[in-house]
Amino acid sequence: MLRIKKLDIFIIKSFSMLLAGTFFVCLFIFMMQFLWRYVDELVGKGLELGVLAQFFFYSGVTLIPMSLPLAILLATLITFGNFGERSELIAMKAAGIPLTRVMRPLAVMSFVLAGLSFYFQNVIGPRATTELYALIFSMKQKSPELDIPEGVFYDQIDGYNLYVKQKDKESGMMYGVMIYDLADGFENARIIVADSGQMEMTADKKHLQLHLYNGEQFENLRSQNTRAKNVPYRRESFREKHSLIAFDANFNQMDAGYLSSQAAAKDMVTLSHSIDSMTARFDSIGRNYYQSARQNVYKKTMLTPTDSMLLKNATTAQPRSVNIDSLYNVQSLSKKESLIQAALGRVQAQTSDLAMKSYTTADGDKSIRRHKKEWWGKITLSLACVIFFFIGAPLGAIIRKGGLGMPVVISVTLFIIYYIIDNTGTKMAREGELQMWFGMWISTMILAPFGAWLTYKANKDSVVFNIDLYKAFFMKLLALRNKRHIFRKEVIIEDPDYGQMGVRLDNLSGKCSGYAAKKRFDRPPNYLHIFTAQGKDSTIEGISNEMEDIIEELSNTRDANILSALNKYPFLSANAHKSPSAYRWLNLLAGICLPVGIVIYLRIWKFSRRLDKDLKTIVATNRTIGHRIGEMADGGRAVRKDTGAVSDSVDN
Repeated sequence: MLRIKKLDIFIIKSFSMLLAGTFFVCLFIFMMQFLWRYVDELVGKGLELGVLAQFFFYSGVTLIPMSLPLAILLATLITFGNFGERSELIAMKAAGIPLTRVMRPLAVMSFVLAGLSFYFQNVIGPRATTELYALIFSMKQKSPELDIPEGVFYDQIDGYNLYVKQKDKESGMMYGVMIYDLADGFENARIIVADSGQMEMTADKKHLQLHLYNGEQFENLRSQNTRAKNVPYRRESFREKHSLIAFDANFNQMDAGYLSSQAAAKDMVTLSHSIDSMTARFDSIGRNYYQSARQNVYKKTMLTPTDSMLLKNATTAQPRSVNIDSLYNVQSLSKKESLIQAALGRVQAQTSDLAMKSYTTADGDKSIRRHKKEWWGKITLSLACVIFFFIGAPLGAIIRKGGLGMPVVISVTLFIIYYIIDNTGTKMAREGELQMWFGMWISTMILAPFGAWLTYKANKDSVVFNIDLYKAFFMKLLALRNKRHIFRKEVIIEDPDYGQMGVRLDNLSGKCSGYAAKKRFDRPPNYLHIFTAQGKDSTIEGISNEMEDIIEELSNTRDANILSALNKYPFLSANAHKSPSAYRWLNLLAGICLPVGIVIYLRIWKFSRRLDKDLKTIVATNRTIGHRIGEMADGGRAVRKDTGAVSDSVDN
């Protein structure tokens, strides 16, 4: 029996509040992006509030499936980041509750949201898309709102260009009016110039009434003789002139039924039927084109009746030795030229015919791919809700950062990566460069393993985003080392034993010098010895351990010179100059592969030379510290001698 515990209620409640907020934020962002694409169709059209409300409503409904995955990713990141930041996730794990158990109620919720997304795309989305694009097409057809500016030509009235020098905004009177009437063409343009005028809309909003005062009209008269050099024109002066101009300012809603054949306006069942019917139709068209091409190209000949008779007789006499070239060679030059021209014309005709037929098949294939894209897109976009949950939840548990800082950056970055991959795959599949199912599923195939890996790492408490771990790896890969940073301690319980330290330093210097002289690290190593020898360098390990013990003891000193000298000791790498692997067969394989073997050999030689310098640095540093310890000892004896002399004089 399914039981909902208080922990599940707490997790769902924490997630739901964030999901509601992030969903509306994401939906608003996508709507603004969508609005920016069609802003030219909205501005300056004088659209009513009801039309704008329909536009925003339908666009919001169609963008819900796109907004939901990003909202889930952002909400899960913030939710689990808050759990980690407030140590609630640690408390849950301390109580024996694994991360997968914490994720379980939200995982179920993400599957429910994926189902709702699929329902929106399959049932509500097609209807909303049909109404939305019918509304957009109607807005494109609507004439712009009549607002003639001052000092520029206004061309938003079909067939007319208007220029107004000055306007009176209170009375609507226009001064310095110039009108170019191009309704009958540019060659028969009518030009009207008036001192003043006024324009108003008729009651049915389908015509403009133009009232002009004190002006002139110039009109070209069409000449009956098209070759005439002089074109007559007519000049008319008027004190008052009234004109009626067709200008439909009403908003005419387009019938959405015209868009029902589009792929975006169909559900999955209708899409499947359309794909099957279009496939059968265009396959039959392709077969007919193929049969027609075979008949036209291979069965028809361009031989004259005489040549056909010669070919028939030759075929009857020797059916296997007919040579078309021999028939061509016996023709005259003029006949050869005519045959070549006829063949060339036939090839060009066939090429043009096949090119025209290819447009039909190409359009058919494009339409089929468009329907398949919509069919697969309804599934992949729904699964994105689940995939983004299994990315956001473990990622939030790993980074343990809540709020709107780091989670927003990470979620937006991941969504951009998903969007780029998905758009690239979709575009290549739509163009026929990839199989449609592969192009639509490529983003899912890339991000799903990433989500599974993050879930596994978060459940095992693996340190995935530990910068120090990656820093150490790359420093090792690039043969880089850290430097020592030893400072004077605030509290020193026990001072170093300087008396024994000199002997230990001399002993360490002797080991370093002797081993360096024996191995001769400054020389190029033996290639065969590197890839055949095995084992670790125990001598270097012993030198490194002894050096670290000396550094540990001398770090308790109060002398600044000794502390400065301790920072010069290098970090020894005991096995970097040895064979690359502990397995003999792997070393031999690397040595046989010369490109790889040479690179490894040069790298090991580099480490050998660095080890030689490190041993010399240790010897030099030991000498410096030993000299400083000697100075400190001499100074102490001098102080004791002076103290003894003062005591003797006091006694006397």
